[in-house]
Amino acid sequence: MSDFDKREKGIESEHLASRSENFAEWYNQLVLRAELADYAPVRGCMVVRPYGWALWENIRNALDRRFKATGHVNAAFPLLIPKSFMEREKEHVEGFSPELAVVTIGGGEELEEPLVIRPTSETIIGHMYAKWIKSYRDLPVLINQWNNVVRWELRTKLFIRTMEFYWQEGHTAHATEEEAEAETLQMLDIYADFAENEAAIPVVKGRKTEKEKFAGAVRTYTIEGMMGDKRSLQSATSHSLGQNFARAFKIQYLDRNNILQYCWTTSWGLSTRFIGGIIMVHGDEKGLILPPKLAPYQVVIVPIFRDDAEQAKVMKAVEQIKDLLGEFRVHVDDREGIRPGFKFNDWEMRGVPIRIEIGPRDVANGAITLARRDQPGRDGKQSVPQNAVVPVVSKLLEDIHKAIYKKALEFRKANTHQPKDYDDFRQIIKSGWADAWWCGDAECELQIKEETKATCRCIPLDQPGGEGVCIHCGRPAKERAIFARTY
Repeated sequence: MSDFDKREKGIESEHLASRSENFAEWYNQLVLRAELADYAPVRGCMVVRPYGWALWENIRNALDRRFKATGHVNAAFPLLIPKSFMEREKEHVEGFSPELAVVTIGGGEELEEPLVIRPTSETIIGHMYAKWIKSYRDLPVLINQWNNVVRWELRTKLFIRTMEFYWQEGHTAHATEEEAEAETLQMLDIYADFAENEAAIPVVKGRKTEKEKFAGAVRTYTIEGMMGDKRSLQSATSHSLGQNFARAFKIQYLDRNNILQYCWTTSWGLSTRFIGGIIMVHGDEKGLILPPKLAPYQVVIVPIFRDDAEQAKVMKAVEQIKDLLGEFRVHVDDREGIRPGFKFNDWEMRGVPIRIEIGPRDVANGAITLARRDQPGRDGKQSVPQNAVVPVVSKLLEDIHKAIYKKALEFRKANTHQPKDYDDFRQIIKSGWADAWWCGDAECELQIKEETKATCRCIPLDQPGGEGVCIHCGRPAKERAIFARTY
């Protein structure tokens, strides 16, 4: 089925696919129906629609504040990278070779050197840092950029895995290994703080295995979240690059003793894949449930009236309530010719945290009706005096954040198990996370993947201590690891 056929199917089907019965189709249809994104004419690419882009802007703003608070600044680097740059760091180029898109013709003529469309920017930034950094006084360099990248993916899924996607990528240079490692872990903490306190997604912070780490990194750290189908999603990564790129691009500085040294570098990133995570963690059978701090609209107001006389009174009250809620992101649904019931369902599907209903009876009583998206039906509704709307909405948004975070955390805990043996491990992996002792051997890791389709998502930074026996091979193990199926 072509992308266009899938798009048409998603739009034309009367109801969303069942989340509990067909999670993948529910996700695909929801992204289209909620107008977060659409399929582009180029296979594997997407068009991010205004509602989806507003969500991404809120993600970007929340992260950007955190980056700047820790001394990072934004810059912009080129989309096109000389192919020779990609070949300087052997492990890096081997890791990305299958995913590279290469430009060979420009201006109607064959290029003297092919240009790679950036899959990530370590190489071009390494080249520039080598020009800019001369002395210990120039360090540290703490730069981030917001951009798009291209990776030639064969199997794609809107937001989760597309050939072109949007992200931020931070790149820093330091005088010592200790400073670089501290930076790497600091950024991991920032991602975890963002995920939990902005997106209401509980995550596990951990270290990637040698097999799963970023190509060219010494160590890769990750935050992993459990999705609604119990798979894992790598939600952001932070890489300690050692001196690999510094040596490849000659990023050097004179230290305090006037001795020439190589820098220690890091890189870290979070992409539009995170939007997919928000959908899959919080959504339900009715559609999206967006975390209040990131939702494009925190409140939608639906006017209810039958004739012109009622409309005048209701819309006057609507404008008053909208003005009172000026500190929040508010949208008034004044679409004509559409029944209120349809609007209620539409905004539930789009995941707006709070819906306010205002009809003639509400106006007469000086009240409004509030409905919580995370509690559909009567349990989530309450009548509130109009003059109390601001503190009530503020408190409700806080309560919704706490409630959906708690629900996601309880779901993860209920579906993370410690296997008794390898047979138990294989059963757990079919529908959940396995938290098990593991020896750390790459061959053992590969055999687990071949036998169960599960990968080692991370070795959690929070370890219980002590020693155990590897769940697969039975050899001594000093660390526990999270294994799961992933996207």
